[in-house]
Amino acid sequence: QVHLVESGGGLVQAGGSLRLSCAYSERASSSGSVGWFRQAPGKEREFVAAMSRGVGTLSYAEVVKGRFTISRDNAKNTVYLQMNSLKPEDTAVYYCAAGLGFYSGSRGNGIAYWGKGTLVTVSS
Repeated sequence: QVHLVESGGGLVQAGGSLRLSCAYSERASSSGSVGWFRQAPGKEREFVAAMSRGVGTLSYAEVVKGRFTISRDNAKNTVYLQMNSLKPEDTAVYYCAAGLGFYSGSRGNGIAYWGKGTLVTVSS
């Protein structure tokens, strides 16, 4: 059963914007927070942003603070990641995730559900 489905990746020039979407199941959202990780070529997966269940506490990795915004539409069971002022170093596969373990430095060990990922490429 598919619990998380991402969309919205693509190619953009440096300084541009993209919005990623993640449609999640009720089962996925009940496992904890919903958010995003990313994995760049040759690098480990890293935490990007998350929104907690219920009150919706937001958290961001330092490298994206002020540029990325996570939001949620409860009626659509969808989480969004608005990415502005994109840099070439933001190039990665972005994974929607649900569960525990969203914090700076996390590699996603506490995550219960993963999406398949969507590629974001930022050209210089």
